[in-house]
Amino acid sequence: MSRAKSISYGNVNSYIQLGLNIAYFRKLRGMTQEQFAEKTGISRSYLSAVEAPNIIKTVSLELLFDISDALSIEPYRLLEFKETNNNL
Repeated sequence: MSRAKSISYGNVNSYIQLGLNIAYFRKLRGMTQEQFAEKTGISRSYLSAVEAPNIIKTVSLELLFDISDALSIEPYRLLEFKETNNNL
């Protein structure tokens, strides 16, 4: 019996913030989505979906580690979410 995968609505803001953090650090390193996607071994369209705040795209821990390696940062930095008053 298989269980359907779904994202809890309680985690939506976390996925959005993760994508925004990835985009922030990528831009800080001066990389385009194309360059960064190639460096991490994923497609540019997948990276674009992960970074887009209006699309909820999950990432595996393996990919999270690959992304942090490509950015030369510790993985936890991608999961540091700032408190905001915005409803994302």
